[in-house]
Amino acid sequence: MGDEIPVRRTLVRLMEEGLDRHEAIHAIGLALTEHMCDLLDRAVPEADPNGAYFEALERITAEEWRRSG
Repeated sequence: MGDEIPVRRTLVRLMEEGLDRHEAIHAIGLALTEHMCDLLDRAVPEADPNGAYFEALERITAEEWRRSG
């Protein structure tokens, strides 16, 4: 799906910020897990539930990830 879903761009950005690939994938996986839990908790899904996930990907930073560990 290329850059339609911003995961690749987020992975590259996090690695440029200093995370290794393994850490960056875990950071992205956490954002996905949190998003999926949010979706399951909603009684009525949004028209496009992916927007919140994409926004979460854009907010992840290497600094934030290091502090959370």
